[in-house]
Amino acid sequence: MRDVRELAEEIVAREGGFVNDPSDPGGATNFGVTIHTMRRMGLDLTGDGQVSETDVRALTRGQAVEIFLEHYYQRPGIAGLPEVLQPPVFDMYVNAGSNAVRILQRLLVAMGYDVAVDGAIGPQTRRAAEAAAQIAPDHIADAYGIARRDYYYALADRRPASRRYARRRDGGKGGWILRAETFLSPRYRLSEAQHQARVAAWG
Repeated sequence: MRDVRELAEEIVAREGGFVNDPSDPGGATNFGVTIHTMRRMGLDLTGDGQVSETDVRALTRGQAVEIFLEHYYQRPGIAGLPEVLQPPVFDMYVNAGSNAVRILQRLLVAMGYDVAVDGAIGPQTRRAAEAAAQIAPDHIADAYGIARRDYYYALADRRPASRRYARRRDGGKGGWILRAETFLSPRYRLSEAQHQARVAAWG
C-alpha cells in the first residue's frame, strides 16, 4: 500500500483550495477541511478568539494533511482496516465523514456478515472487513468503489442541488463520480454512455 501520508497529500491535492459554495452543506472549505471541522477542533489560526472563514482561508496545505491523518484516518479507525480498503475508505471519509464507514458496513452486510451499520469502525467491522478481504482480496476494494459511486448517484437522485457534483454541465461524469472511479479497476469504470443512461432521468 502507498504510504498513508502520500495518500493524505493526494487527497489534499484532489480537494483543491478555498471554496464557499452556498449549496454545499459543508460551508467554507479549504483543502477539503470544513469550517465545521475547524470549529470542532477549536482551530483559531488568526488568534482572534473565534473560528471564522478567515481561519479557513489561513489553513495551509501542510496543516490540512495533518488534520486528515489524525482526524480522518487514525481517530475513525481506518488504520485498522485491511490495507486494500484503507485508501478508498480514507478518501471517502474526508469527503463524507462516517457515511464512508456506513457504505462499507452495508457492503459487508450484503456479503452476509453480521455488522451494525452505525458509521463506527469497531471490532465487529474490522473482523468482517478482514474476513471479506481474505476471501476476495482482488475484489473488495472494487466492490467498495462501486458502492461508493452508487451512493453518490443516489444522493444526487434525492438532492437535485448536488447533481452538478455527479454530472458536469456537458453531461459527462462529475467530480464525485470521477473521484470514486479513481479507486476502481478500469474494467469497473462506467463508460460515458453508461453514465449518461444513469443520469438521464435528471433531465
